[in-house]
Amino acid sequence: MTKIMKRAALSGIATASAAILLAGCGSAPEETGGSGDGEASSDFLPCIVSDFGGFDDKSFNQLSLEGVEMAADELGVEPKAVESNAETDYAPNLQNLVDQGCDAIAAVGFALSAATVEVANANPDVDYILIDDAADTDFDGEKDAEAVKPLLYDTSQAAFLAGYLAAGYSEAGKVGTFGGQEFPTVTIFMDGFKQGVDYYNSEKDTEVEVVGWDGETGSFTGGFEAGPGAKSVAQNIIDQGVDVLLPVGGPIYQSALQAIKESNSDIALIGTDADLFVSDPDTEDYVLTSILKAMDLSTSEAMLSSANGEFDAETYIGTLENEGVGLADLHNFADTVDAELVSEVEALKEAIISGDVTVESYLS
Repeated sequence: MTKIMKRAALSGIATASAAILLAGCGSAPEETGGSGDGEASSDFLPCIVSDFGGFDDKSFNQLSLEGVEMAADELGVEPKAVESNAETDYAPNLQNLVDQGCDAIAAVGFALSAATVEVANANPDVDYILIDDAADTDFDGEKDAEAVKPLLYDTSQAAFLAGYLAAGYSEAGKVGTFGGQEFPTVTIFMDGFKQGVDYYNSEKDTEVEVVGWDGETGSFTGGFEAGPGAKSVAQNIIDQGVDVLLPVGGPIYQSALQAIKESNSDIALIGTDADLFVSDPDTEDYVLTSILKAMDLSTSEAMLSSANGEFDAETYIGTLENEGVGLADLHNFADTVDAELVSEVEALKEAIISGDVTVESYLS
């Protein structure tokens, strides 16, 4: 997706004071003429369905909605957005948008995969964008629904950088992570994070420990809701002496943040999907960085391609190289993190892009 790459042209990791950036995350797309692009786009109806996390999750649902709104703004149209409250809402919500005349529908999250495939096969004249799941697509091109375009993100690459950063930042020699449910799109963060810590240990001859994920099993809340269960899991990891914590699963970071505050410990939080410092100001004094997925940009691009009659259902995979994933700015931690560590993370990013350092994931 070359347009995404053009829209996403920002600087990468620079200096300690400049901190670590995802090239292009959150930047506005290039002007393409708005509603003046042509009469064909004026009646285009872009739509989106959330998973049960809702659009106010300050994470992947919110980012995806922003992408649809971005495309709608360029086209000069009003999008339709429908929130799901339970798994049983997915198929009815998708079909309802088909019935309302939506030209393209974005379905947010792996939980909507089966319903999206079902509705797409029943209504193949609509373009479907499935965010964060492969829609049962085999990577040799075989797929269960021809009208579905999967948008995937190899967040293990950015999480590798976050793991290396966390290991170098940690004074306790222990960093932690936990997830919502044990899905590949969750564990891919945890895998990359652990690989980054392990790489730091091999390079520095240290023994920074990862609590909550050993590469095969770990700590999970069983869902993606912020609440007592998520807080209990976070507290258990905090009690083991970590000073950096990565919660993976939308709103569950809110429970982790609450546990951190109540612990009265100097524990740094790492966000996922969106830059938590920006999306949730309550995290400003706690968030070291965030592992980002440019879901807004890729979703917007897919919507615009549908509106312009250029839609294709090929799988998109966001990487460090195409700027589909990356790290957020260090913000309030910029003066705290050692400049040499920041330079090492910058160099590591380039090494991953060049292939000199390999990050393992189910997408690689």
